Amino acid sequence: MKFYASILFAASSNVLGGFAFAPKVTKQVAVKPLQSTPSFGPPGTAIKAPPGAPIGAGSAKDAALGRAGPGIGDKALWDPKNTVRVEGSSLRTWSFMTPEVEAVQVRMKTNGRPLNANVDLWQGPDNTPQKMGVYIEDGAMRPFSCVMATPWGQNTVAVRNTAQMEFPLDATVQTNMGTALSAAIEELSDTSEPVTVQGGAVKTYSFSPMVASVQILLKTDGRPLNARIELLQGPNNNKQVVEVYTEDGLDRPFFAVIESPGSGNVVRIVNTSPLEFPMNSRVEPFEVNTEGEGGVIIDGGNVRQN
Repeated sequence: MKFYASILFAASSNVLGGFAFAPKVTKQVAVKPLQSTPSFGPPGTAIKAPPGAPIGAGSAKDAALGRAGPGIGDKALWDPKNTVRVEGSSLRTWSFMTPEVEAVQVRMKTNGRPLNANVDLWQGPDNTPQKMGVYIEDGAMRPFSCVMATPWGQNTVAVRNTAQMEFPLDATVQTNMGTALSAAIEELSDTSEPVTVQGGAVKTYSFSPMVASVQILLKTDGRPLNARIELLQGPNNNKQVVEVYTEDGLDRPFFAVIESPGSGNVVRIVNTSPLEFPMNSRVEPFEVNTEGEGGVIIDGGNVRQN
């Protein structure tokens, strides 16, 4: 019995040793799509920029915000291969299993109908470090575009269309936006002064008709961030509303571009947190139209051109 026991112990030791000490080489995939996730195109299609690259036309920042330079237009960004139709009351998800994806760009639009959606960032079970509620009056005139930080790997972006079945939307998620996000934050930090918005306070920014889009950056010193961003055109006429929650406003800042066609546009920032949770706000023009396109008339909140 002792002899057979020693043989059995030696055999089990060899088997366990083989499994315990044999290196297992696995190949990490940058994007692991689920069944509801579209193909992200052939390798090498992601837009990257080297560290320290200048910000200008056709840079990574422009690509991240949907304002790409020559050769990469809106048609390429809204490629049907990379776009998912999200019907009313349905959910679509995109999963990223590697820490190489440090930020992603989320874009949504409609064919002119209103847009109502929730955008959540999942990391681990029952953990939602960032979530947004988006309302847009016209999803074709003012498509939604933001960049979400996805540090520490294994993140999932969930887009839920909270509207009825008659109001579908198109969504796309683009990876490898870490360089673009850091470059945009660095440029805004160098060219503008932050405005401290205390808890419960309201800040407004008015823009001329020449400003076609506005870039918004909200950060904290590491505390949670709760804010509401509104685009108004006329008295109490909300064209776009975004409610944002981030568990860490330093590691996961909110950065987005809001389209502001026409005149009379006002961006209103509301810190919905208590007084103990201030935040820094930077709101600057992103795209300025220097060419005259005729007179613009505001008629009941609607934009008309001569």
